[in-house]
Amino acid sequence: MAAALRIDADVIVIGFGVAGTTLAATLGRQGRHIVMIERSDRLYGGTWINLGYAPTTSVLCHSETAAAADGEAHSSALRGAAALAAEMRAEVLAVLDAMPNVEVLKGTASFVDPHTVEVQLRSSIVLVTGHTIVIATGSEPTWPRVPGLRGNPRVVTAVELLSSVAPPRRVVVLGGGHVGLELAAMYAAFGSEATVLERRPVILGSEDDDVVSCAAQALADAGVDLVTAATVTLVDGPAVTYQVDGATSTVLADTILIASGRRPATAELNLRNAAIITRADDTIVVDDHLRTSQSHVFAVGDVNGGAPLHCISLDDCRIVLDQLIGDGTRHTADRRAVPHVLFVTPPLARVGITERDARRSGYQVKVATLPVAEMGTVPRARIARPPRGLMKIVVDADTDLILGAAFLSYDSHEVINSLVLAIRHNISATELRKGIYSHPSMTEALNQLLGALA
Repeated sequence: MAAALRIDADVIVIGFGVAGTTLAATLGRQGRHIVMIERSDRLYGGTWINLGYAPTTSVLCHSETAAAADGEAHSSALRGAAALAAEMRAEVLAVLDAMPNVEVLKGTASFVDPHTVEVQLRSSIVLVTGHTIVIATGSEPTWPRVPGLRGNPRVVTAVELLSSVAPPRRVVVLGGGHVGLELAAMYAAFGSEATVLERRPVILGSEDDDVVSCAAQALADAGVDLVTAATVTLVDGPAVTYQVDGATSTVLADTILIASGRRPATAELNLRNAAIITRADDTIVVDDHLRTSQSHVFAVGDVNGGAPLHCISLDDCRIVLDQLIGDGTRHTADRRAVPHVLFVTPPLARVGITERDARRSGYQVKVATLPVAEMGTVPRARIARPPRGLMKIVVDADTDLILGAAFLSYDSHEVINSLVLAIRHNISATELRKGIYSHPSMTEALNQLLGALA
């Protein structure tokens, strides 16, 4: 057998997501020799581009504007999403290909020692030695231990579901987290009978009850049958059997989607060979600067147990770059007011803490909660679609500072960023209430919403 090819690199990046590609491009522009390793060309650009918000929001946008909920509309939406993902993958590769000092290896990476990574290519092995190594492998779906699940041709992950040509007539989603709810809503919009089986007693358990109730109603209005406190006990062909409060029920499905959780993609890395410490759930232990137990090895994104958010991965990248080419002061404790969004119709955007958690923490609070349908000063909601959802904001009564907000409304994923900035920079509720905002926009709802604080 021929000897393995050897490469010496300044930085090895394992994983082709937003953090890894941003790191490689930034350091590559400085002339560093970078070797990027990705096991699948389907994942160039990362989960967000190929399997996450980019394709799902693209398809959801098509579903909201389609003239009819049918198979052709669905196929057209999937073709559009696939074209978008391909375009974005090409753009990422073009940036890196333009840098002769950045190499991309398609293969499976595993550590040989703390500084050496073996890459199994299709027909050869490459040994890459790096002064610095960044692990950015992300996470992958976990399969619940349910009899009949494995080997059932109807069972898919989001990868296969988003690759399907026609919408299933009946789809059952195992798991009511963000991925499960978004895909259920999306397929319901295209006419599928969508059922979500969630093992917890409520969806969105970290939200206030009024927000959960409104979100559940929005999903029901969209055609999603939401079953909570459901324990799936058996999958037999198209039949999914589950129990709620001891009562057994069965629902039939053409497609069964696994969306019950994710785990870090570390199984193939052989981290023990590098003496890199992991937790019981296989996430990689890092410090506030994202260094692992080996100070030259960093772990970024949800592989380190952080929130599976695009914005967090990108901020992880900034922290590592600050360690490598900055003053080294930036760290994870700097983060305040990280927003997150559930892309259903209308989307749910959140930042800060809930009313429930604020009261539990001892704050004296002022709260405003208004149904969008009752916000007469917000014509944007009526221009775009029937006014649905609610807008809620929580304010510290002593300081007049924003503690948190939950917007279940049209354009909420845009409006929430105004609250993000307000929290980060200590802008008072009064200042936001007196603000002059563009018209017509959803942001101008802040005038009426904050005027309702009590």
